[in-house]
Amino acid sequence: MSRLGPFITLAAGAALAAGLGVASTTAAPGDQTVAATAAPGAEATSTATASAAPSPKQPERRAAVKADYAGRVQGNGGLVAVSIRNGKAVGYFCDGVTEAWFAGKATDGRIALKGFGDASLTAVLGGGKAKGELALSGKVWDFSAPTVKKPSGLYRATSQVRGARYRAGWIVLPRPDGNGFVQVGAMVKNGEPVPVPTITPGSPVNIDGDTVTPKDVDAFIQEMP
Repeated sequence: MSRLGPFITLAAGAALAAGLGVASTTAAPGDQTVAATAAPGAEATSTATASAAPSPKQPERRAAVKADYAGRVQGNGGLVAVSIRNGKAVGYFCDGVTEAWFAGKATDGRIALKGFGDASLTAVLGGGKAKGELALSGKVWDFSAPTVKKPSGLYRATSQVRGARYRAGWIVLPRPDGNGFVQVGAMVKNGEPVPVPTITPGSPVNIDGDTVTPKDVDAFIQEMP
């Protein structure tokens, strides 16, 4: 089995509460273009009429059809990843101790995602980056995540092993020196945190004796609410 290079595992850790759920949300509607109407002419002895000059049409900002972003959360040390497919967006945050999943919509060059409880992730998309805020557990952090390409990005695995339900998530990023990859992740078993295995994207991992292949975002985004 080929490997991508050395990995640094930043997480072995814990998940929020009893496993964070994901609630879908919708972003604010996009800008509407309003047609200008001519001012009504006043009756007078002259037969001339005046018409209003048309308003210039503003260019519309469209959400990316397919895009993946990942980077570090400022002042937190964790990683955040966001993926967009045809207007649907999912996000994941993990710092090795806390994890959170988010889901929602991408529209008009913005994303507004909701997670468990009051958790939220909002960002403006442009210039090859997703720049925004992550709100979690009563705290707010800024982040700026550049676009990434596979094998970097977001991965997820779910498995039922001998009556136990597992769920795991990972974010994979290239190391700054270009030598291998950094990854952070977390796994829960029946809602309780357990050690998370290191992954090689595209290859299976062993979860409590069961072989599971983590899915990349293309394979699981439609499963998210």
